[in-house]
Amino acid sequence: MFSVTRVLQADRATVFGAFADDLIRRRWVRLPGSGATYDHVFRVGGGEDATSTFVLPDGSEERLRNRSRYLDIVSDRRIVFVYEAIVNAVTRWVSLVTVTFEDADGGGTTLIWTEQVAFLTRTGDGSADLPHLRTGTTLRLNGLSAAIGGSGS
Repeated sequence: MFSVTRVLQADRATVFGAFADDLIRRRWVRLPGSGATYDHVFRVGGGEDATSTFVLPDGSEERLRNRSRYLDIVSDRRIVFVYEAIVNAVTRWVSLVTVTFEDADGGGTTLIWTEQVAFLTRTGDGSADLPHLRTGTTLRLNGLSAAIGGSGS
């Protein structure tokens, strides 16, 4: 389990909207690789099915898939979802994610991303899996800040 906190210089409605609006969402929620496809429905019971192909330095390909489902959405306050990360038809990990949006001291929005993860297929001894996921989440939230035009800390 890990949490990442960001203070964004935008109001809660704008930050929340970056999760819901597909045009903004595609600026910061993307799979690596090429040929990406996304099917996103932002409502409880909806979710996203995203796929892409990533070419490794040795020329081999990884088929990536991320499948999510929204469990709870409270406008401008909270999003709860589960997702699976699948590589070459093997589920690598599953996660329960809670994202909260609060008014920040001095203006803007405090976003807290809390992820409870279960690694089902580890890379090597698994010691790099959680740091890799946390770093990926941090980079994604950096992208969120850029997508809404606000600096984040």
